[in-house]
Amino acid sequence: MQLFGNSKTTMVKPDDALKGRPESLWSLTPTHAVLGAPLQPPFPAGIATIYLAAGCFWGVEEFFWRLPGIFTTSVGYMGGFTPFPTYEEVCTARTGHTETTLVAYDPAVISLTEILRIFWENHDPTQVNRQGNDVGTQYRSAIFWTTEDQRDVAIETRDAFQRALDERGYGAITTQIDSAEGLIYFEAEDYHQQYLYKNPNGYRCHSSTGLRLPV
Repeated sequence: MQLFGNSKTTMVKPDDALKGRPESLWSLTPTHAVLGAPLQPPFPAGIATIYLAAGCFWGVEEFFWRLPGIFTTSVGYMGGFTPFPTYEEVCTARTGHTETTLVAYDPAVISLTEILRIFWENHDPTQVNRQGNDVGTQYRSAIFWTTEDQRDVAIETRDAFQRALDERGYGAITTQIDSAEGLIYFEAEDYHQQYLYKNPNGYRCHSSTGLRLPV
């Protein structure tokens, strides 16, 4: 992933965003390279979905596909203005999207609290539009929830993690917590999907505070 300067840390205005296109330029391999599950919805009854952004999506996706109870994961672009953006366009910071991981999970096997524990503990949510050396609005921290219960757990765990941060002298959490309703998750190019399974020695961003979620 690329190291960007300060010009990439200002959120683009909708009217200034790239125009995009009416449909995707690529198709995806239909099944998850690790889990063997469908990569795209619709998913089976009982499977819940949440969208998480915590920096470079290669490493973020890897954290989640390793967890028991995860049905499938994919990576894409969300929270911006440009329809069906390419990776190169997202890297210009002129689409408004953040690199995002779709996490589809079975609540009967794994709780959302456990999923968000992995989320909070494996990036630094106090950083603004960056994670470590990855700088730009595409690396901003975000949770896009699909149910009100998910929203409540996101806020509860955020507040708990903020208390732990306060005790260690960290600043405020900057994570965007918004409804996924009205937003579109655009799947990234096929080569980004399960990238670190396909490229085991590939880049991983390990920016974190080193703190645990106290819940």
